Amino acid sequence: MRAVDEVSFQVEAGETLGLVGESGSGKSTLGRLILRLIEPTSGSVQYQGRDLLRASHAEMRGLRREMQIIFQDPFGSLDPRMRVEDVISEPLAIHERMSGSLRKTRTEELLRAVGLDESAMRRFPHEFSGGQRQRIGIARALALRPKFIVADEPVSALDVSVGAQIVNLLAQLQREFGLTYLFISHSMPVVRYLATRIAVMYRGKIVEIGMTAQITEEPQHPYTKTLLAATPEVVT
Repeated sequence: MRAVDEVSFQVEAGETLGLVGESGSGKSTLGRLILRLIEPTSGSVQYQGRDLLRASHAEMRGLRREMQIIFQDPFGSLDPRMRVEDVISEPLAIHERMSGSLRKTRTEELLRAVGLDESAMRRFPHEFSGGQRQRIGIARALALRPKFIVADEPVSALDVSVGAQIVNLLAQLQREFGLTYLFISHSMPVVRYLATRIAVMYRGKIVEIGMTAQITEEPQHPYTKTLLAATPEVVT
């Protein structure tokens, strides 16, 4: 079976497209293909009229300033040997060749934006909780002021209350920075809360896509109906 097969969709500027499906459906692979963290065997990925698959290494280096990813695992996505200041400021050193003092100032601003203070800068990732580590990962993703972010199941490794805080933070940052998200999740309630539109993925294919209200209230595909039926209901 192909991990991703005959998938075609658009993400409009400023929106959140929620990509939902069970584990193994190809969601994370698709997110990585879009950013060319995995090289596809065929097809095209268009970003503002440019085919990313035809871009050279030098061109992709420039484009990566505008496209970033928030990884699923806040424990494994941060280098345990690097202090938080270095984790967040590394993209600034690589892409913008920013001086040390400017990187420090920018890092402080990013930490405040994600709800942490400057005291975090000299500490190592293992000194933080899972939710705090994910905030650090989000700050790193924002460092280069990207336009488009792939959020690859950013709350699945967190408990429910902490995950809700991260989802609310992502919504706040989208408003503040004018971000566009591809939000990947296996949780229909989370996607329903955050997404403008929802795409449902099953066995490597998108089987249904539409506005959030349309997908959640009038699903057409049997798999979408199964996902919604498996969603717990709150009884008051």
